[in-house]
Amino acid sequence: MSSTPFSDPSSQRESMEYDVVIVGGGPAGLAAAIHLKQLAQQKGAEISVCVLEKGSEIGAHILSGAVMDPRALSELFPDWKERGAPLETPVTEDRFLFLTSKRAYQAPAWILPETFKNHGSYLISLANVVRWLGRQAEALGVEIFPGFAAAEILYGADGAVKGVATGNLGVGRDGQPTEQFELGLELHAKYTLFCEGARGHLGRQLQEKYQLSAASDPQVYGLGIKELWEVPAAQHQPGLVIHTAGWPLDHATYGGSFLYHMANQQVALGLVVGLGYQNPYLSPFEEFQRYKTHPAIRSFLDGGKRISYGARAIAAGGLMSLPKLIFPGGALAGCEAGFLNAARIKGSHAAIKSAMLLAAATFEALAEGRQGDVLHAYPQAFKHSWLHQELSRARNFKQWMSKGLTLGTLMTGLEQKLLGGKMPWTLHHRQADHASLKPAAQFQPIAYPKPDGKLTFDRLSSVFLSNTNHAENQPAHLTLKDPTTPVNVNLQLYAGPEARYCPAAVYEFVADNNNPPHLQINAQNCVHCKTCDIKDPTQNIVWVAPEGGGGPNYPNM
Repeated sequence: MSSTPFSDPSSQRESMEYDVVIVGGGPAGLAAAIHLKQLAQQKGAEISVCVLEKGSEIGAHILSGAVMDPRALSELFPDWKERGAPLETPVTEDRFLFLTSKRAYQAPAWILPETFKNHGSYLISLANVVRWLGRQAEALGVEIFPGFAAAEILYGADGAVKGVATGNLGVGRDGQPTEQFELGLELHAKYTLFCEGARGHLGRQLQEKYQLSAASDPQVYGLGIKELWEVPAAQHQPGLVIHTAGWPLDHATYGGSFLYHMANQQVALGLVVGLGYQNPYLSPFEEFQRYKTHPAIRSFLDGGKRISYGARAIAAGGLMSLPKLIFPGGALAGCEAGFLNAARIKGSHAAIKSAMLLAAATFEALAEGRQGDVLHAYPQAFKHSWLHQELSRARNFKQWMSKGLTLGTLMTGLEQKLLGGKMPWTLHHRQADHASLKPAAQFQPIAYPKPDGKLTFDRLSSVFLSNTNHAENQPAHLTLKDPTTPVNVNLQLYAGPEARYCPAAVYEFVADNNNPPHLQINAQNCVHCKTCDIKDPTQNIVWVAPEGGGGPNYPNM
């Protein structure tokens, strides 16, 4: 998918050799790199580790709520406080609200399961934590290359992964080289670790090639949309955590919100909408804007100023949707595999822990002189870890909540509060999110209110705050298998859901000069959330890596 129409240049590319190449500079990728170096230091060994990051800098593409459980970080760096890790705001209070359109009902603290309590956790900017991890990795000798997107998986003659290649730079929109053309670079490794985040485009290829998901449930996703606000001091309560369920989503649609009072009079808030929804007229972005108008929410925002915006899909399937983690020459870790606890709305601790387990298995293989084989020790270590225990206790959460808010709440309470997560039954996901969308004829359009520019906003002004930028003259990274499908199928049958599920105004159906409508793709707006790659009902849209350095540049997200 990264090839261009001119002659294949792969034989001319320069190459670099490493013991381990890691794709993705998020919490998983950096934790894997750090732990590899730590193990090497402990054993007095030398190991070369490289991290590729498609964002313009480490942290540029990182977006999360986020409440962080420091358990895994404390294993990685027991002295993280002394090292200045940016975990500065401990959680001081938890509130869980059930919303109707006008009212909010707070659940008593005694009724909340432990999974909904955050004592001992911290309110963080995950982007800033990742930037800190990047500095720790570089101090240990990890080579980090931001602005370089891994665009192609390299295989050896035996079928094992032998590394990756970065995309060619300076290719024009027509697929031809421009004056700025530069060949991509091959990075060869004894083991290649993939930590791209949810719905990584190389991870998707690996799952297809090695049939990694053949024995697991389909992965299911949520779209998280987030804003960061500065609010008046009188409305700010540092350490306050609020989660909600219910309005503005109907009871049949999985989702919920978060509102976190960070340091410096900042409030992070967002809405997660399960991408298994049925109504093609639903717009997660507009639902989020409506959410802010609820009296219980706007009371924190009135008089404040929105300072940042972003969106990202999260892998919410949990334990039952985890693919096979290993294949010849490499493995998956973090959200690339789906290590996220949807019940806790937490993934960063799971990303770090899974990466440390993978790093240990990789180092063991290198110490034994192995390369390119299958790292069986990694999934074995996971099965005996606290992370597996945690995900097992929450294994039914998403499945129950997908059956409706009322039943989901009751059954989650039964499993977590009364049974302590030790239930004798296991539920399964039956279909992928794209297969759940129903024809538009079965629904009425949803009338969303117009944005007021103070509390609620449109997509384009929101994308502006994400600092998103792509070189205009480059091949579109949002590709169509069949260019006729958007109009002939999606528009005709589903009323063009692309224009609604995308939170960045990338897709719009345009009819001009009495011509029939066509799909216009505004790829320069893309915030790399991967929703289109997940929710497109015909799976006709395929997200591939743009030139490195493109996309959002998130500050403090």
